[in-house]
Parts: sequence; structure tokens; C-alpha cells
Amino acid sequence: MTTTQEVHPQTRVAPPTTRSVGPPARRPATRRSPWGHAANLASASWRPLAVLAVLFAGWWFVTWRELVPAYLVPGPGAVWETMVADWAMLLEHTWVTTMETIVGFLLATVIGVATAVLLVYSRTAEKSLYPLILFAQVIPKIAIAPILVVWFGFGLTPKIVLAVLIAFFPVVVSAVAGLRSVDPELLELSATMGASRWKTFRKIRFPGALPHLMSGLKVAVTLAVVGAVVGEFVGADRGLGYVLLLASGNLNSPLLFADLILMSLIGVILFVAVELSERLLIPWHASRRGNLVLASS
Repeated sequence: MTTTQEVHPQTRVAPPTTRSVGPPARRPATRRSPWGHAANLASASWRPLAVLAVLFAGWWFVTWRELVPAYLVPGPGAVWETMVADWAMLLEHTWVTTMETIVGFLLATVIGVATAVLLVYSRTAEKSLYPLILFAQVIPKIAIAPILVVWFGFGLTPKIVLAVLIAFFPVVVSAVAGLRSVDPELLELSATMGASRWKTFRKIRFPGALPHLMSGLKVAVTLAVVGAVVGEFVGADRGLGYVLLLASGNLNSPLLFADLILMSLIGVILFVAVELSERLLIPWHASRRGNLVLASS
């Protein structure tokens, strides 16, 4: 007896779909418009501008009510009139101080980074030079200024040298800390792959040291302004430090305040320039993303 079996066509079952375990695909980066950059800049700067407005209002109120004699604290209007009347003279002296500061800062950066590399790569140099660098730092720079004037005269050289001496130490300390903060496993990996010291420095050590180095440069650029002005105090016939001595000797408080404002502007502008350089050089570092983390928390 034969039994007939019904043969059904096999139905194909689709294989189960497997999701990829890897990270999700990134969206293409959208280029921000100039209006977006302007909005970010405005949102980041309104707080300091508000603080400045409050300080300015307090300054104006004190001088308007004559709570302090005018020869001690002049009014904002008197300071503005002095800046407008003497703008050509102030611009000339501001340019001199700015050039002294920039040249001194650049020299301090080059010499400081080179010294830091020497200290990191040579144990003998570290034991020999680092105590001397620390000893030179604790010497008051105002005491060195007269010696520099005797050695180099009354030109720009002693002011630049003094700016270098003041800005040198933070550059060295930050560069040494950055060069030593590189992951040792990366250095061992580069050594096993046959990379030379120069290539390891160029590809690993120096890029890894940039966050520490940029922090030191932001401190050094403001100290360079101090060094240039201190050098002008001792012996100079140009510069904002020279104008400050003239205004103080003549009890010209509006010119004194105008000079102080210009000194502060030089430091702020140079600091912002270093900050922008940091954003261009290390956009990948966590410090550049700190504002986003704080805003989202």
C-alpha cells in the first residue's frame, strides 16, 4: 500500500537581520555660517561686557558725585578727551611697547621651547640647568633692569631682553610638563616600529605637549607686556612706560589712566591672539570642548 505524501514547496525564510556592532555613522559636519560664529561670540562675551559696564558705571558715579578728588581719579569723560587730544602721541608710544612685547614674547617662546626639549632629552642638562633657571626666576626683574640699561644702552634691546627674561620661565615649565605628559606606551610603540627621535618628537611628543605649552604661552604673553613696561621705567624716551612716568611726574591723572587702559588693551589683544592660535592648533583637545560639556550639563 503506497501512501502519497503531499510535497509542499519550501518557503524561503529571510535570514535574520543583524545590526552592526560598530559605532553609528557620523553625520557630515555642517559648516557654520558667519552668523553662527557671531552668535557664539556674542553669547560668550556678554558676561565680561556686562561686568565692564558695571565697573564703568561705578567709576562714572564716583567721579560724578565727587567722592574722590579729580586729581586722584579722573572722570571717564576727561580720560576720553585726553585720548582723543593726544591720540597721535599715544599711538606712537603704544606701537613701541607693542613691538617690544611681541619680539620679547617670540624670543622667549623659541628659547623656552628649545630649553625644555634639552631638559627633557638630557638628564645631565636637567640637573645642571634647571636649578639655575629657577634661581634666575626668583631674582626681581626690576633689579636687573638698570644693569641691562648699562650693558645695552637706552634703545629697544634692554626692554626686549627684560620681556624675554620675564616670559621665559612659564614657557619652560609648561613645555617640560607637556613633553613629559606623553603616554609612555606611545613612545614604546614608536620605538618598536623603528621611528627616530626626531620623528617621535614631531609626530607624538610635540603635538601631545601643545595643550600644556599653550597654557604657558597665555601666561607668558601677559608677562611680556610687564617686562617691556618695566624696562621703559628704568631708561627710555619712548613707550607707554615712559608716558606713565611723565604723567605721574606731572600729576596728569587723565593721561595716566589713558596710558593704563592702553597697556591693558595690549595684553588683552595679545592674549586673545594666543587663544585663537590654540583653537587652530589643538581643536581636538578636551579643553576646546569644555564649553559644550558645561552647557549640556
